[in-house]
Amino acid sequence: MGIITIVRLVLGEIIIFLNWCFRPTQVRRSQADQRALDKQCESMALYQFRGCPFCVKVRRELYRLNMRVELRDIKKHKAFKDELLAGGGKTMVPCLKIESDQGVQWMYESSDINAYLQQLSM
Repeated sequence: MGIITIVRLVLGEIIIFLNWCFRPTQVRRSQADQRALDKQCESMALYQFRGCPFCVKVRRELYRLNMRVELRDIKKHKAFKDELLAGGGKTMVPCLKIESDQGVQWMYESSDINAYLQQLSM
């Protein structure tokens, strides 16, 4: 294991710890609104891995917006990594897979994902 890998692992764990210490306040909505949002979230999956700071950014937003999106860890499950590569064309994370009547969209970039989630949660 190289020094860069070790530094990334340590920094990732620090980011995860700080995220745990400073959790954002969750959005509260009516039960009907939450059920409707949960139904929309069933068509999405976030490809990510635990220690990635950009993935933490998106997971924080999911938590804040009280959105239940399936998390697919590409480091723990090779099948998820293969799905991401086959569908999105690259293994960059975070990547939000959005399935709709129009097909499948693969959204990269944490800021774009968070903006999409914010718009969806309104």
